[in-house]
Amino acid sequence: MRILIRPRLPVLALLLLAPAIPELLTGSTPVSNLLFDPVGFAVGFSLDIALYGTGALLIREYVVHSGKGWASVLLLGAAYGIAEEGFEVHTFFQTSGSPVNALGSYGHLFGVNWLWSLGLIIFHATYSIALPILLTQLWLPAVKNVRWLDRGSVVLLASVFVLEVSVFGYLVGHGPSLAALGFFVALASLLVYLATRMPPQLLSVRAGPRRIGRWGLALAGTLSFDAWVLVLVFSGSSWFPAVAAAVVVVLLNLVALLVILRRVGTVGLDRSKFYFAVGMMGVLFAWDVVVEFTVPGILAVSALFAYLLYRLSRALDRREAPVVPAGVTGPVQ
Repeated sequence: MRILIRPRLPVLALLLLAPAIPELLTGSTPVSNLLFDPVGFAVGFSLDIALYGTGALLIREYVVHSGKGWASVLLLGAAYGIAEEGFEVHTFFQTSGSPVNALGSYGHLFGVNWLWSLGLIIFHATYSIALPILLTQLWLPAVKNVRWLDRGSVVLLASVFVLEVSVFGYLVGHGPSLAALGFFVALASLLVYLATRMPPQLLSVRAGPRRIGRWGLALAGTLSFDAWVLVLVFSGSSWFPAVAAAVVVVLLNLVALLVILRRVGTVGLDRSKFYFAVGMMGVLFAWDVVVEFTVPGILAVSALFAYLLYRLSRALDRREAPVVPAGVTGPVQ
């Protein structure tokens, strides 16, 4: 296997970020296991890398190779979500227990947890795929439009991904009915097809300066997870039916998208991306304050990611600083 660029850092960064954000930062994989069950943690997180990491790398490589844009990233990320939750761990069809809990019955119809499925497809498209790719691009802008892997590497990663989904899909119980399986296979296929047909500029921002403050942009970054928290809090409430919850999830995600398309400009775009990413991560930090009572140590993960965001902000400051010509000692006008 040969990586096309000399530094391995971008590949390693994406391989680790893709599983770390949705698993470690949400508490789905308790970081305390690193102390109490290090072997189990190492095996589990390695499998997460083989799933999330390879998925994010394959999507990123396709988008760069084909010259596509963020619309394709999100569509392929949604297809990834179906592969993980529908074909591998089968939570789309699980009626009770962790992790679906009340959402195994709230919004369940014809053998499918529709509300859970909607939320997890959006979550994986945004947090498991798009956000790690975005952060990697901001950290390493010099290689963001460069292919990182050769054909053999892509085939190997795709084989690892398919093997993990297939093996665990066979081993995990509560599988789908033939009709439900057919529906999600068709939906994932449609998403992949649409991703190959999306024009690169579909979700491009408007030319010109940003027309929203940094805190407003960060707030917009929280909306997708905010919607999911509302669903978790009010799931099962008789006055808040699952259909209404689904509408809230879709609307809040559309609001976030409209903010990006209408209020973010091409001037200072990297900084705008950073503020939006801060919002996406910041709401998880707030979530971790609550989760710390049941998943001890998760605030340490938040602190690590907060520090990485701080370092990224400093790197952006250096990039945006005016260049002082050699021999000039006074301020640059």
